[in-house]
Amino acid sequence: MYFYAARQPILDINKNLCAYELLFRDSINNVFPNIDEDEATSKMVEASKFNLGISEFTGNKPAYINFTLETLSSGYPEMLSTDELVVEILETIKPGKRLLALCKDLYEKGYTLALDDYVHQKVWAHFYPYIKIIKIDVQQTSIDEVKEIKKAIANYPDIKLLAEKVETHEEYNQAIELGFVLFQGFFFAKPEIVKTKSLSPSQMSMAELLYETSKPDLDLSNITSIFERDVTLSYKLFRYANSAIFKRNSEISTIKQAIVTLGASELKRFLRLMFAANINPDKPSELIKVSMARAKFCELMSVEINPPIDTSIAFLTGLLSVIDAIVDQSLETILEKLPLAKEIKDPLLTRKGPLAAIIKLIELMEHADWDKTAIVIKKLGLDKEKVIECHNDALAWADEQSKLT
Repeated sequence: MYFYAARQPILDINKNLCAYELLFRDSINNVFPNIDEDEATSKMVEASKFNLGISEFTGNKPAYINFTLETLSSGYPEMLSTDELVVEILETIKPGKRLLALCKDLYEKGYTLALDDYVHQKVWAHFYPYIKIIKIDVQQTSIDEVKEIKKAIANYPDIKLLAEKVETHEEYNQAIELGFVLFQGFFFAKPEIVKTKSLSPSQMSMAELLYETSKPDLDLSNITSIFERDVTLSYKLFRYANSAIFKRNSEISTIKQAIVTLGASELKRFLRLMFAANINPDKPSELIKVSMARAKFCELMSVEINPPIDTSIAFLTGLLSVIDAIVDQSLETILEKLPLAKEIKDPLLTRKGPLAAIIKLIELMEHADWDKTAIVIKKLGLDKEKVIECHNDALAWADEQSKLT
């Protein structure tokens, strides 16, 4: 059994990842509103408890999970530990004595409770002693309404405000001014502001190297020459090639020797990670992780479609699919500067072709848009179970690789 899920990052005020909201379904075909909310939560808890631990899916970060009144009454939150779960009280539940008793009980057992898509009503004041997080949809809630909520919880300083559906950097800044300390949305995956900034020499060198290593046959002379022009990259190459994970009798003393020692596969891995981790150090690490997960997903799916796509091309295209957000420039401007093959640029710019469709597929899965996901899967002639497996493998791989950068 696989997780049919999207994980949406929740960031703190410094854009550090602090949790994920998990949006589960029991299959790609069973999408809301066609699936009962109780059933969705039940199957999610069952899968996380008996098939794959939530901590493996969230990189040991807490998981925000929606619960209905029925699943709360059934004690399902208690099947997960207090440190891996934030219990989200669905906005569809009406505040009442039964819910209040359940919240009090979970609070006393050490669980963190959050009110989802909060719409202010005075009756919720009875719940404030047991609530740690209030999630507010900033697209649907006015500034005056936010101020009213802040006034209502003034005597409960432990309650944190989480801004949902933050789509732009301007909305992020406004949310900070209003007192929000947690943020959820896609603001970090879009260019924050337009800047006339160029890639640094090291970034350009990495882009050239990525291009060179995407070719079927590596040109050792060209690759060596690019490294020789960049002292920083050369230093990192030497450190990596001389590390203990590569067994050899003597230390490496030349760039060519380092490249040969690594071999094509390990060299590509080194360059991909260096590019992803260093392209913009000011960006949230979660955005870099998104690019790496997309890259791995594209690589895995490239051999599943007919006809198959070169895996190196697929990986690099996926890696660059959020480059505009990382560098804060338009995709067209960035790709104009990079010496990349047409097979990489075209899917990103035209959004046409099978590789573009694979990127669209993972974008839809990131947004938990399962209805459209199923359509794209069918169009590509893919096996649904295999797509989910590749998606979960890509997320796990990106989590693991991010620890190495």
